[in-house]
Amino acid sequence: MDPASTTCRVHQCLNCPGDTEYFCESCPCDLCQKCKENHVKNLQTIDHNVVSHHEKFDNIPTQEICVRHPRNVYIKYCEPCQVPVCGSWFGHKSHRFPITVLKKERHKFESIQLAYQTKRQQHRGTIHSIRSEALFYRPVLLPGITDDIKTCRTEFSLYQSEMLTKAQRLKDLINYVLYDLLNNVFCDSVFKHRCLNQKIEIIRHIASLQIYVYRYEQSTLRPFKFLSSIKTAFPQIHLQLHTSQLSMTESLNKEDVMESLSAIQITERGNRRVGNQCLLKLMSAPVFHQSLTLRGVDRCYHISCVSSDRAWVSDKENNLILISTKDGILHHQIKSLEYGLHTVNGKMELIYVDSNHDIKIISSNLKESKVFIERTNYAWRPHCVYWSPSFQELLVGMQKMYVVTSNKAGYCYKSGKVNRYDRTGHLTQTIGQGLYRVTNYITENNNGDVVVSDFDKVVVTERGGRHRFSYTGPPSGSRLLPRGICTDALSHILVCDGTTNTVQRIDRDGQFLSHLLIRPSGIFSPRSLSYDVNTHRLWVGSQDNNTVVLYRFIDRQGTLRDQSPNVMESLVKEKKRPHQENECQLIYTPKLDQTIIITGIYGCNHMSCVTSDRVWVSDREKNLMLTNTRGDILHHLNNLCRYFIHGSHTVTSKSELIYIDDNHNIIKLMNDLKHTTTFVETSDSTWKPRCVHWSSFTEDLLVGSYRNKVDHKGKGRINRYYQTGKVTRYNKNGQLTNIIQQGNTGLELYNRPDYITENNNGDVVVSDTLSAVVVTEREGRYRFTYTGHPSGSRLEPHGVCADEMSHILVCDGKTRSVQIIDQHGQFLSQLFTSSEILDKPYSLSYNSTTQHLWVGSLSNKVFVYKYETGQDTQTDQQIHTPDGDALSSSTSAVELR
Repeated sequence: MDPASTTCRVHQCLNCPGDTEYFCESCPCDLCQKCKENHVKNLQTIDHNVVSHHEKFDNIPTQEICVRHPRNVYIKYCEPCQVPVCGSWFGHKSHRFPITVLKKERHKFESIQLAYQTKRQQHRGTIHSIRSEALFYRPVLLPGITDDIKTCRTEFSLYQSEMLTKAQRLKDLINYVLYDLLNNVFCDSVFKHRCLNQKIEIIRHIASLQIYVYRYEQSTLRPFKFLSSIKTAFPQIHLQLHTSQLSMTESLNKEDVMESLSAIQITERGNRRVGNQCLLKLMSAPVFHQSLTLRGVDRCYHISCVSSDRAWVSDKENNLILISTKDGILHHQIKSLEYGLHTVNGKMELIYVDSNHDIKIISSNLKESKVFIERTNYAWRPHCVYWSPSFQELLVGMQKMYVVTSNKAGYCYKSGKVNRYDRTGHLTQTIGQGLYRVTNYITENNNGDVVVSDFDKVVVTERGGRHRFSYTGPPSGSRLLPRGICTDALSHILVCDGTTNTVQRIDRDGQFLSHLLIRPSGIFSPRSLSYDVNTHRLWVGSQDNNTVVLYRFIDRQGTLRDQSPNVMESLVKEKKRPHQENECQLIYTPKLDQTIIITGIYGCNHMSCVTSDRVWVSDREKNLMLTNTRGDILHHLNNLCRYFIHGSHTVTSKSELIYIDDNHNIIKLMNDLKHTTTFVETSDSTWKPRCVHWSSFTEDLLVGSYRNKVDHKGKGRINRYYQTGKVTRYNKNGQLTNIIQQGNTGLELYNRPDYITENNNGDVVVSDTLSAVVVTEREGRYRFTYTGHPSGSRLEPHGVCADEMSHILVCDGKTRSVQIIDQHGQFLSQLFTSSEILDKPYSLSYNSTTQHLWVGSLSNKVFVYKYETGQDTQTDQQIHTPDGDALSSSTSAVELR
């Protein structure tokens, strides 16, 4: 039995009890027929390679009998002739004679298996398109076609009576012509012999007219057949009589007949398409697909997708590389000019700006290069490019810089415009000269709008050049610093904002919709975007490192919900967490107890409470002092690491001090303030401890560390902004027990931990240097990220602590306030602002015994507040923030993951 023709029914499908017929090489998993169809249509697995199950086993030989020589099997394949051949060369088409040495040179033979794999690879893209696109669109298109057929029948019925009337009129006219010819022209014998030839010609024309009339009369039954028959020219009658006394009273020509048929018009409208609104829908939260750590670039300033698994990525150091999601390695590298200066056309050719500011094209095979547009105007230079797939045109953002001198001082100004070039490289349009300041990035929306990421706004114009709107940020009024930009399949505009470290989503009319991504893990500060219209995946590049992460936030209507374990955790589902029946609502009214002025200290960067009247305070000059509530210096240390001016010390349950010294070791100072011991010795010089916290619940030490990543070129250059962090847990004996570094998706959680604390429920709370408070469970499972209020606002977190109600308090340098959130990341209120304490709050420490909150400022002042709590007996009463916003109106401020 031929194994190639036998369906494998040994194993069961992965998703259902059905028999296995297919195998996914990408997952890998076994699939039945129905699950295979869902697998190739689902956007999460749309680019997977699904094959028939018997192809999984390479050891099964496939032999096919030669049709001309049944005793032989096909063993070779002739590439020029594109025919298989067996061992007997005679009798084959194109191989009917013995193959001489000369003929062997004309024919190239290869194995059947190799030829099969080559041909299969060539048609893989077509099969993928049929599976994922054509078969998906078919059930949506068929109802539309059925509706059009019904409409067509209705419209033809409206013209039926009119067609019959015109057909009768045409028939009467023909009968009149026949009567006139027979009775007036041919009655005179003098003209008979002169009109004999005309008679024959007229009879032929009349026969043609009769046939046409018959077709016309029958057209109501078969209208499509009739429309096909009138494509040929209608015969005309040209009568030239030999006497002026004879004439035809009324003529019948092609125009008369065609005028009768002009009521029916069929307009060709191109290929039938389905709107994306019918096929696609927004997901509740972005889904993580894949992350890539690139080699060849130090940051990801611009991305241009080539296919679902390949993209060009560039940085600010003129590096432009081609990467693949399958292996993550560098496939090609060239020198570009700046970020944003490349795009990919419909032929998968790279278009980029070279060092001479000329626009070049590199072929898809990366072997041929030519100048597409040569720079002729040296006052303007290209600053960004984008290929329009809809109109097959190139949009180029141009930049001009000029200096204006006033009072012997020079001021530099920038101005931008957008040039449109056709596919041959000819300039066809100039848009918005004087409308733009800086054309950093450019893209095009589905409706033809030109979208430009400017200096502090997103500028959108119509295709014709008329200004539509300028987007300057969300309704909260935060300053916009636009970076990479793109549009999705639903005509939404996506833009990276450098102020809030978010990816914002607005509609085609400039209305803010949501923060699509808020400080994404592993990226921290989004810089570049590219949207793949085939897989609906969003490529997001980082401003701070060489990481690219792929998300998907659009799904197909009616497709199976993604059940992948690598789905990033979403926002907290409830915008307002419902309170349990036995849970009390507390109103916090902190009351200032006292103000402590500490002499000899330069800013209260961190505090660790020892008792109700003693606290350790450190400043930016590596001083660490023990002081009391009167401001007296009881003990002084100056061997803190100079660069670690943040949460670099803590106090144990026995009131022992633990701090980080100059050698990056963690030291324990005994209660006698004399004897010290090395609690944790730093053995890995690449990781440097930055903040510590002693857990009063588990008697463990939490240490926040970070490291600088070495530049990819291997030159030993350190980029201080290219950092990553982790949290390590040590038991009371100083032994390492746990490391928290990555989330469930494998992405890095921290950039550089500045402060660390622990909540009453065991959560590990980290104040990260890049505008976020990151919270994980005790074991390390990611919970949420808080980035300010409202959600997506820019946060400058400093000191952090937790109170007895498991609320998290954090000093915000942007608003100069102390913000309080609950244990689920929900913003509650601002305890006080800098105007209330007459200084900028920077550090926090909470004494759970006395319920005192110690607030350190950037000066030498420490403010001690007493918590006064009261139970809210009115269940329907809401907690209000100082600015009047109700708690119920607060939006979730956690990261979309």
